[in-house]
Amino acid sequence: MSESSTPAEVMPEPGALVTAMPWHDWRSATTARIALGRAGVSIPTDEALRFGLAHALARDAIHTPLDVAVMQAELEQAGHAVLATHSRAADRGSYLRRPDLGRQLDPSDLESLRALAASGERAPDLAIVIGDGLSCLAVQRHAAPLLAALLPQLAPGTLLAPLVLVQQARVAVADDVGEALQARISVILIGERPGLSSPDSLGIYLTHGPRRGRTDAERNCISNVRAEGLSYAGAAHKLAWLIAQALMTGTSGIALKDQSEDLWVLPG
Repeated sequence: MSESSTPAEVMPEPGALVTAMPWHDWRSATTARIALGRAGVSIPTDEALRFGLAHALARDAIHTPLDVAVMQAELEQAGHAVLATHSRAADRGSYLRRPDLGRQLDPSDLESLRALAASGERAPDLAIVIGDGLSCLAVQRHAAPLLAALLPQLAPGTLLAPLVLVQQARVAVADDVGEALQARISVILIGERPGLSSPDSLGIYLTHGPRRGRTDAERNCISNVRAEGLSYAGAAHKLAWLIAQALMTGTSGIALKDQSEDLWVLPG
């Protein structure tokens, strides 16, 4: 029998070579890479392509620079005073190779913040830092809406320093900013390390008594702020609670346990 006259019924059905996983239906409940199935000893071609796309999105989140002008304009339009600064990492390559440079503010910017603090009558209660971190995409998408959700929840009379926008930032750069501004608390909103299903996850770190040399044990962390993770309302509630408690107790990190959920009522 010629190839052209091969009966249709002997041709394999589409997808017949792919073995599905028994928990395949769970995929509708999560963006995690579960129940991928298999084709022989490998994963199906469509899953390999999805993996490549997710990897490319994660790389783009790391390497695409923060649009500082757009970010600053958006924040200023919302009524914030914004100071644009830079860490000691001169560019993205230095930032990725030398994490220590991203933890320190550029000396000239540090002196500018110290001069600003010296000109004020009262030290601020709170210094909020926005750092690009390892996902500029996260900061571009989520920093402004999170701040809009947070500010109405702060205690009346809380004195805020101008927002400090830091390029090539690591978490600890907020220690330099907070110390220079003489703030009681520093909070940094920063792009988290991208995952293969979460290239735009925003992290929040709070430190009482910020100064260079603080450790991660002295910080409180709120993570995975994004549409598919922790909502702006939920993150703002947690952060406002932690700020109030840190101001009242003079502590943060392992000495300050997050009990904000005891008071949290889901909207609707």
